[in-house]
Amino acid sequence: MANSKRLPYSTAVGGGGRRGGSVSGVVAPLVVLVFLFVLAPSIFLVARNGGHVHVASDPKDREGNQETDWQKQLPTNNLKSILSKEMIDALAASQREAGSLSVDFFRNRASPSWKTDDLVNGLSNASLDVDDKVKSENSSAEHDLSLTDKAPKDDTDEHQVNTAAKNARRKLREKRREKRAMDLVRKDDEARVKLENAAIERSKAVDSAVLGKYSIWRKENENENSDSTVRLMRDQIIMARVYSVLAKSKNKNDLYQELQNRIKESQRAVGEATTDSDLHHSAPEKIRVMGQLLSKAREDVYDCKAVTQRLRAMLQSADEQVRSLKKQSTFLSQLAAKTIPNSIHCLSMRLTIDYYLLPLEKRKFPRSENLENPELYHYALFSDNVLAASVVVNSTIMNAKEPEKHVFHLVTDKLNFGAMNMWFLLNPPGKATIHVENVDEFKWLNSSYCPVLRQLESAAMKEYYFKADRPTTLSAGSSNLKYRNPKYLSMLNHLRFYLPQVYPKLDKILFLDDDIVVQKDLIGLWDVDLNGKVNGAVETCGESFHRFDKYLNFSNPHIARNFDPNACGWAYGMNIFDLKEWKKKDITGIYHRWQNMNEDRVLWKLGTLPPGLLTFYKLTHPLDKSWHVLGLGYNPSIDRSEIDNAAVVHYNGNMKPWLELAMTKYRPYWTRYIKYDHPYIRGCNLAE
Repeated sequence: MANSKRLPYSTAVGGGGRRGGSVSGVVAPLVVLVFLFVLAPSIFLVARNGGHVHVASDPKDREGNQETDWQKQLPTNNLKSILSKEMIDALAASQREAGSLSVDFFRNRASPSWKTDDLVNGLSNASLDVDDKVKSENSSAEHDLSLTDKAPKDDTDEHQVNTAAKNARRKLREKRREKRAMDLVRKDDEARVKLENAAIERSKAVDSAVLGKYSIWRKENENENSDSTVRLMRDQIIMARVYSVLAKSKNKNDLYQELQNRIKESQRAVGEATTDSDLHHSAPEKIRVMGQLLSKAREDVYDCKAVTQRLRAMLQSADEQVRSLKKQSTFLSQLAAKTIPNSIHCLSMRLTIDYYLLPLEKRKFPRSENLENPELYHYALFSDNVLAASVVVNSTIMNAKEPEKHVFHLVTDKLNFGAMNMWFLLNPPGKATIHVENVDEFKWLNSSYCPVLRQLESAAMKEYYFKADRPTTLSAGSSNLKYRNPKYLSMLNHLRFYLPQVYPKLDKILFLDDDIVVQKDLIGLWDVDLNGKVNGAVETCGESFHRFDKYLNFSNPHIARNFDPNACGWAYGMNIFDLKEWKKKDITGIYHRWQNMNEDRVLWKLGTLPPGLLTFYKLTHPLDKSWHVLGLGYNPSIDRSEIDNAAVVHYNGNMKPWLELAMTKYRPYWTRYIKYDHPYIRGCNLAE
């Protein structure tokens, strides 16, 4: 055995040391003895067990490893039998300072003359990788062998241990691979589910409305496939035009001619059709023949770059056509808005003729004494439209609780003066008082006093409004047409700035436009406290385009210095004016000053609202919005409840209720106050 062979050598060396009688001679044999009898067996046992070498018993080791008592105590007993108590204490202290001893400790600090056996290294490394069950099995096997031999295992046992460890490691690796594969599959499934859910959410956000229709207002749009064939034929025509250009550029005249013929046939088949039901019965055959020809053309002349360029050119051309059509539409709508329908013109002419056939004594209205009574409710209405004025008066009286206290002051031009008088002589407003005047008879309203009249006499204004050299096309003249609307030149439109001059003995007056309908009693407006302001009106700044900077030129220093661009605008059409405060603050003088500064139209472009905003700046008291609802002449999305609850509804915009382009759903609010069975109305073919 190793120990039996080295013992005599160690004893001899130790004896030699004692014979020397020196301290160094005593210490050297002791170190050799400690190494041979204690450390070497301990290292061997620890390497076999795959654990640590312990100098003394440790509670943690007792809990983690089920070792036998003789294995734990053997190194300690050997030390006690050889070394003195003082040296054992010294070794224990050294252990506490350096930590517990292990194989790694000796590997890192071993001298070149001593190395751990490869078998021991392999077993120790293998023991670190196997699980607790393999460790316990190995420990039990080694324990059984050590009880019989107390010696290292032979090669066969070592081979069996290595095989068991390798099998255990292989099983662990397989389990880890399976677990990783399952994790990857699970993560892949989760990622796919997330992508599917995200795609579903994105699809929900996409507008699924039917797009690309040729007429968004027709009823057939309710069926998504109602014009699929029409669209297919139009698409074929577009591609045929592209290929015809390419065929001509490549000198394929036969193909070019055939494409031109098919284009004409398809255009005749489509015609003005907007739905599949409008197509000719030969349309399917045309589609088939055109499809075959397009396939042939694609094989012969297709060039991706050339097709792209041609389609882009066609798109730009179509865009220009759309812009031109929009300008024409604007022109025609402005033209329609400023004209009077033939039926209303007929009504005015017949009434005028009959009025001047009346004797003078029958041309007067009753109750003229009420015209200057400040205790009554006075209305100012300036209009050249007989039918519109009749609706305003009739709707006001029909909704008034005390109609006898209402007085209407109508002003019109000399062309419609007879018609307006004749209508209300034939159709008096019940017990209410009415009076009609001619604006041309206001002798004080002349060019020396009124800036608008003076400006109309200037050469620059005449050139702007009455220039003979006008654009020859509809689209060219559409942009400035609205600025040349005759209503903006009429003194009937500007007369609202001269109310105290027209009605000098009145304290308050309610101004009404002729495109409004009254739905409730309005006497409550005379009880509104204006808090020292001149004008009571409904504000319209709920949206940004109704603020001052949308009406006025704030690049002009006069405007920028005196007004707030974010100030709230308000509406003309129903305004209660305090004429006493008007006179005190000289409102007409303020209006004259701004109108004189705008002779070259540098402050605002058109109309009476911009000068009204300037004139009544900080002098307007906001009324409740239910008094006056606007937009029935341009806004199709007004809430029905707002209209029904409004005291006054206003058809401001181009779609006036007496025009054919009026919005159908708003027209009944106006037509209910017209007597269509009246002889004059029937005679001029006025119908609902």
